Amino acid sequence: MDEDVLTTLKILIIGESGVGKSSLLLRFTDDTFDPELAATIVYDVTRRDTFVKLDNWLNELETYCTRNDIVNMLVGNKIDKENREVDRNEGLKFARKHSMLFIEASAKTCDGVQCAFEELVEKIIQTPGLWESETQNKGVKLSHREEGHGAGACSGYCSVL
Repeated sequence: MDEDVLTTLKILIIGESGVGKSSLLLRFTDDTFDPELAATIVYDVTRRDTFVKLDNWLNELETYCTRNDIVNMLVGNKIDKENREVDRNEGLKFARKHSMLFIEASAKTCDGVQCAFEELVEKIIQTPGLWESETQNKGVKLSHREEGHGAGACSGYCSVL
């Protein structure tokens, strides 16, 4: 049997309003960027307050999450902007402290976006308890996008822990 198996993975994107959660998702799924996209309610490298509040978001996650084997990834978004307030090493240190994957990205320029989602899915696949019962051991098939699409997506920003 070599028929493709479709598996649904649940990904929760949390963070302060305006950090680019929806933009990251739209860039990955549709390869589009809308500068007028309304803010929704991870951190924004140009807004220290969004970084400082990460502990609050982690507390919310721990309070309401029913699993203890989830995969967490910290994404520092908006690296295309010049007025950076949070250094890359600060994000990396926070991620290591909380055993999270880490990447910096820009939904606007697409830097790091493909890499972020691919690494997240890869880590989920390496955590069988998260998906095995859903697929009943049938396996998960990932397909690569066409060459040239998202080429160089990691662009040196990939720091997966």
